[in-house]
Amino acid sequence: MADDTYGGASLPSGPDGRKRRVTYFYEPTIGDYYYGQGHPMKPHRIRMAHNLIVHYGLHRRMEINRPYPAGTEDIQRFHSDDYVDFLASVSPETLSDHSFSRYLKRFNVGEDCPVFDGLFGFCQASAGGSIGAAVKLNRGDADIAINWAGGLHHAKKSEASGFCYVNDIVLGILELLKYHKRVLYIDIDVHHGDGVEEAFYTTDRVMTVSFHKFGDFFPGTGHIKDVGVGSGKNYALNVPLNDGMDDDSFRGLFRPLIQKVMEVYQPDAVVLQCGADSLAGDRLGCFNLSVKGHADCLRFLRSFNVPLMVLGGGGYTIRNVARCWCYETAVAVGVEPDNKLPYNEYFEYFGPDYTLHIEPSNMENLNSPKDMEKIRNTLLEQLSRLPHAPSVPFQMTPSSEVPEEVEENMERRPKRRIWNGEDYDSDAEENRKRPNNSEGPGVNNLTRDEVDGMEEDKNMDHQPR
Repeated sequence: MADDTYGGASLPSGPDGRKRRVTYFYEPTIGDYYYGQGHPMKPHRIRMAHNLIVHYGLHRRMEINRPYPAGTEDIQRFHSDDYVDFLASVSPETLSDHSFSRYLKRFNVGEDCPVFDGLFGFCQASAGGSIGAAVKLNRGDADIAINWAGGLHHAKKSEASGFCYVNDIVLGILELLKYHKRVLYIDIDVHHGDGVEEAFYTTDRVMTVSFHKFGDFFPGTGHIKDVGVGSGKNYALNVPLNDGMDDDSFRGLFRPLIQKVMEVYQPDAVVLQCGADSLAGDRLGCFNLSVKGHADCLRFLRSFNVPLMVLGGGGYTIRNVARCWCYETAVAVGVEPDNKLPYNEYFEYFGPDYTLHIEPSNMENLNSPKDMEKIRNTLLEQLSRLPHAPSVPFQMTPSSEVPEEVEENMERRPKRRIWNGEDYDSDAEENRKRPNNSEGPGVNNLTRDEVDGMEEDKNMDHQPR
């Protein structure tokens, strides 16, 4: 386990190894947003996870908040004005307007990132939860802040990418930087956390660490030699992996590397992106982690006694996403839930076993011990070049500027597709239970347990801007 006595930040509640004050953000309409027929990204998975959390009684161990929707000006703290204006105005109805067509290409909207009913509202809810989580940590009102609707790590300053439109993570980190000198970002999604790395590539106030599949795989970035530039040199850490990554191999890299990062960088706050597409059996992923192996990352970080923001991300076998994020919520609050699932509104999704945990498959692990040792040694050497706890002027504004690409070059460059538009088939259960979104987002599909779990009158978190 980690050593709680190292010289980093302390939790507001003190150095207690077990109990954590956990705050949880959930927008009850989030499951009504629908990317479109056949699209692998299903916000409905967040409602499924919430429903499991409620039926396990975990909501009673946390403060529950409904996120305040991020405003245009909040989102423009990172994203360009014209891109945010486009997101706020585009709709399936306006797509027929020819004046929008050139913006679709310019902002990379239309294929992986379709225009759907309530698109901007979805972005506002996701970003609002991550900004709100940062506010809670900044105020010292919580030790761990969770937003499963966040973690949309591919979105760029002026471009949608990989099912992501607004980078809630960057916005949450910018909020944390108002009160914290150094923020550590860790990404365990199967895809590289390119949008977050790019945003902070030139500053030492944010260190980014991404564990991801590398090779002929979206987004094609995250080489081990990509380490940051200028003041940010060596503050980007990339862990490129092959298919079949299992629990033991992952733990053997994650724990020693993160232990060293925590010792050397000594962050004041940590943000963990828990993309669940690194689980075994994911429709778009190619790793072989169990729920417990995935959650071990959160368990390890929880032991460091540092304020922690926990976000969602990818995950396309939605019954397993719900399992994973429910279990990780339990890890956050410090309980071990029963493997036998309680009856819930989506019980039939989890057959035939009706268990919380899943067994990894027998797929071959293409990450050899020799490769793992080489990666570990290379990255530990990179970390050895860093000064301990870099001292930065507190008023220094982190760089979130990225080089602007010439528009015509953007249109000519090859597109790395995250989804080919053909190979994704939904489970019969998913189609049968999919919420009807023809009227746009609403609360018609909320269950009584979900409404009770919200405790809205008690803990609505409308943060002053």
